[in-house]
Amino acid sequence: MRSAAINRLKLRLILAALLATLASCGPPADRVLEETVEQLYTIEPTANVTIRNRDGAILVYGSNVNQMRVRAIKRAYTRQRLRQIVVDVSVQQGSISIDTRFPAKKKWGLFDRSGTVDYTIVIPASATISQLNLDAGEVLLDGLRGPATRAQLGDGRMFAHNCFTDFDLAMLHGTLTLSYDWWEQRKFSAKAHIAQGNAWAFLPTAAAFHLFAETPHGKIVNDFDNTDTSPFTKVPKIDMLVNGGGQATIKMHVINGNIKIVEANP
Repeated sequence: MRSAAINRLKLRLILAALLATLASCGPPADRVLEETVEQLYTIEPTANVTIRNRDGAILVYGSNVNQMRVRAIKRAYTRQRLRQIVVDVSVQQGSISIDTRFPAKKKWGLFDRSGTVDYTIVIPASATISQLNLDAGEVLLDGLRGPATRAQLGDGRMFAHNCFTDFDLAMLHGTLTLSYDWWEQRKFSAKAHIAQGNAWAFLPTAAAFHLFAETPHGKIVNDFDNTDTSPFTKVPKIDMLVNGGGQATIKMHVINGNIKIVEANP
């Protein structure tokens, strides 16, 4: 009897050791590793900037100094993956390139663990962003006043805040929000195109602009509609002058989704 008990104990110990070995061979715990890269560069106030990222965020702020600060937070599940993510910043006279290189995605597997990068970038407000590309995540543009700004997002959310620049924003799927805390009587054009999702515009009561808004497969709600109908009348297309039109033009086009133009006092 005692021998049988000892044998059962040995069997349990062997099984426990085997289970521990199998567990150690499985996938690691979902513990995210981080690494921060931060650099400061002196650049021309009218520099041309291009930014490319695959997964994560790109937050761009305009400033009144002739410097560019780049802060990138890399995240991955393994040290090897973290090392394979490369933040490449190239600074030349009048031209800046910020590129992100990720390890190749596996063709098979339930999850993509190639990692993400979150950028916070401060540039002169008068700089030009000729190209900003992000496959998935979040884009923020704040306080830009350069000649032009172009940004593309595949899937996620995009915000443009107090940007008095000719900008062209495009996204495949998600939500786009355009907002102004105040209004300046200057000439600029704001264009937004969404394949599938919703667009919001928050504009001060005194804002003067030419508004184009269209959604073939959605509805528009416009607070600035001063006709006899309710300002909340839902229509598929708008072409109107708000407060005389001014020098600014706002164009919002959504293929599948809704548009909301909100009269928001600062």
